[in-house]
Amino acid sequence: MTNWSDLAGRFGPLVWRTAYRLLGSEAEAADCFQETFLAAVVVCRREEVRNWAGLFRRLAVTRALDRLRRRGRESRRVEHVEQWGLVPGGHPDPAEQAQAAELAALLRRAVGRLPRRQAEVFCLRCLEELSYEQIGSQMNLRANAVGVLLHRARRRLHELLAPAAAQQEAERQP
Repeated sequence: MTNWSDLAGRFGPLVWRTAYRLLGSEAEAADCFQETFLAAVVVCRREEVRNWAGLFRRLAVTRALDRLRRRGRESRRVEHVEQWGLVPGGHPDPAEQAQAAELAALLRRAVGRLPRRQAEVFCLRCLEELSYEQIGSQMNLRANAVGVLLHRARRRLHELLAPAAAQQEAERQP
């Protein structure tokens, strides 16, 4: 019998950090948090879970990516102003904070446009800082395949973010 209260206490902070880091919105992170635990219930009923931390981390990433993709589709249909919470940092300069928030929004949209497996690998490696072996174990891939997916994700992100980087550079020029 699975003790869900214990699992929520142990892995809730991990799920929250993962969802919030990707989504940048408390409301969406809260929804993603709930979706992650509901998905874990489904997985637990279907198969034995050997690595709860890995399961919760991967489910949180995939649910957050689903929300990013949905957000991207909705923003193409209806124009709306997105409000992103600023993550406190060591730079109190408002211009730098605004620039960082804008860059984070661009990255979120770009990650949402990656193919599913590339996005998962990118988030697990670059945001969750898992090793290739850990990612491979969670996704049932070889470490080499993880490296290939990560390379493709980074290359595609570079392509998607290059126009914004060029615009920023042009704005800096006198």
